[in-house]
Amino acid sequence: MTKAETPGASPRPSAAMIWLAATRPRTLPAAAAPVLVGSALAQRAGHLTVPAALACLAFALLVQLGTNFANDYYDFLKGADTAARVGPRRVVAAGLVRPAVMRTVMLATFAAAFLVGLTLLRFGGWPLLVVGVASIASGLAYTGGPWPLGYHGLGDGFVFVFFGLVAVGATCFVQTGRVTAAALVAGAGVGALATNILLVNNYRDADTDARADKRTLVVRLGRPFARVQFSGALLLALAVPPGLALLEPGSSRRLAAALVLSLLLAWPAARLRTALHAAQAPADLIALLGRTGLYLALYAVALSAWLVAV
Repeated sequence: MTKAETPGASPRPSAAMIWLAATRPRTLPAAAAPVLVGSALAQRAGHLTVPAALACLAFALLVQLGTNFANDYYDFLKGADTAARVGPRRVVAAGLVRPAVMRTVMLATFAAAFLVGLTLLRFGGWPLLVVGVASIASGLAYTGGPWPLGYHGLGDGFVFVFFGLVAVGATCFVQTGRVTAAALVAGAGVGALATNILLVNNYRDADTDARADKRTLVVRLGRPFARVQFSGALLLALAVPPGLALLEPGSSRRLAAALVLSLLLAWPAARLRTALHAAQAPADLIALLGRTGLYLALYAVALSAWLVAV
């Protein structure tokens, strides 16, 4: 009798559901948000290029997926994902996907990202090759390699830089030919909120990560510091609209609209902060992970609409 046939055992999910779980849908806004904001900046400058924007989106999503697959694979090998883990099921650790299969899919996903990235060279030239290779290498190095970033407390910085500054800046660059101060300011806001997605995940897993010697910032500095970091990231993101408005002096209407936008975004941000402080069980943090990803999506849509319309 197989495990799925054992009385009381949960039936094995379908292949589609297994791979959907492996993609970690709650994290995908971190890939789409910077492309949306970078494209809004390009539109504001009068240089929106839809094929380039779509290629940026495909590249970002593939790098995010490859990083998620690498995390599933390497955390299993390093013992960070075990039966004691309390978060969403990791498919390799759960025995739903063989490690060799996940490794193959991971490498294929990064290879596809590289090929998509090559199509961007006609828009921005060789500098984009350097950015693309660095992004893919960092995705692998997050949990893989001899000195994995996520195991040494550098995961937050990796997310802030590559899913914020680099992703927004590169999306803007391929369409306008330059990285503007506005792209860096907007990238900081997006990167801060993307980092919060990682923070919630690491906050939930701090105990099992510590036992596996995965020294995330939450493990190194504790949950009280993580709560301060989470709130600081929200405040940084809320400061971005007025910061962008101040880059174009003389537009009081734009600054007023920016302040209104920040005030509107502050209410759901405050609810996220309260939810993190009140979280008592893993289920609370799993729900907060999804809400944090949705807030990033909301933020990117609202900021992009403001950039285009005001």
